Amino acid sequence: MTRTRFTAQERHGQLVTAALQAFALGGYAGTTTDQVARLAGVSQPYVIRLFGSKQELFLATVRHAGDQIEMKWRAAAAEEPTLRGLGHAYKELLAERELLIVLLHGFGAAEDPAIGEAVRSCYGNLYTVVRELTGATAEEARDFFAMGMLITVLGAMRVLGPDAVEPQPWMADILGTLPRPDTD
Repeated sequence: MTRTRFTAQERHGQLVTAALQAFALGGYAGTTTDQVARLAGVSQPYVIRLFGSKQELFLATVRHAGDQIEMKWRAAAAEEPTLRGLGHAYKELLAERELLIVLLHGFGAAEDPAIGEAVRSCYGNLYTVVRELTGATAEEARDFFAMGMLITVLGAMRVLGPDAVEPQPWMADILGTLPRPDTD
């Protein structure tokens, strides 16, 4: 049996993918580098050798999540450079819950100065990208992000998305207020 050798960049990507799963489940405080290593099939010292610390691994994971959202929005804007087009693309990300949940964990851990700086930078970049791609005003972008945060939280709670739970009355009330794809 021969072992496949990965480049450092491929191994880095493999570890960030494993970290995305682990941090989405356990958050920053509740996840260990050993858990990430086991998911990736590598040793824990290798994770530390590549990233230096759990914090740096988490920051790389947050940046990856933000980059994935930005790429999705840029692709959507190539077809329809409107808030509506970007909104539809964001709703598709509900199928990639880990990206959104890792960002929520990042916002929750923002009291840590390094994490706070990273998530503010990520959020600010996404805000700037939305305005750049759509020409939205500050107020329109604010409303877009407010709706996006609601959708993110509802997706994290499995109120929205491909694995949504059976709606309770309060969920149906909120869902009934969301724009419909054919009318928004």
